[in-house]
Amino acid sequence: MPEMREPQLASRLRLAVVRLNRRLRAQRTDQNVSLTQIAALSTLHKCGALSPGKLAAKEGVQPPSMTRVIAALEDMGYVERSPHPTDGRQSIVALTGSGTAFIEATISAREAWLDRKLAELSGDERDVLARAAEIIDRMAGNE
Repeated sequence: MPEMREPQLASRLRLAVVRLNRRLRAQRTDQNVSLTQIAALSTLHKCGALSPGKLAAKEGVQPPSMTRVIAALEDMGYVERSPHPTDGRQSIVALTGSGTAFIEATISAREAWLDRKLAELSGDERDVLARAAEIIDRMAGNE
């Protein structure tokens, strides 16, 4: 295989990551919960309870948008708000038991799909992907 110029590698890697992400995101347990809502639930699952402003910042959305996401998730029973312990102007958003169960089921569905795809590969291919995962994580700043 001829050596790839960096722009070709960058383009191929970008497309592969986007396509894999799209396929993983499609593995949902409930189509009525939007991908934005799932992302917010995932962040709360990973980080714990957060103020709406911090959740918006972590998700890279404007606070008014996150307010709507939180309201919808509250209506579904997946999150609850409580008073901020030190700032009476703010609240804290946390997963409920239902929210935790939902996001864990979603994560499980995505990982089950990925496990099936990985099982179709050779041991050498899985070894390459294990090393690539480390490199991609490092590139993403998650060392």
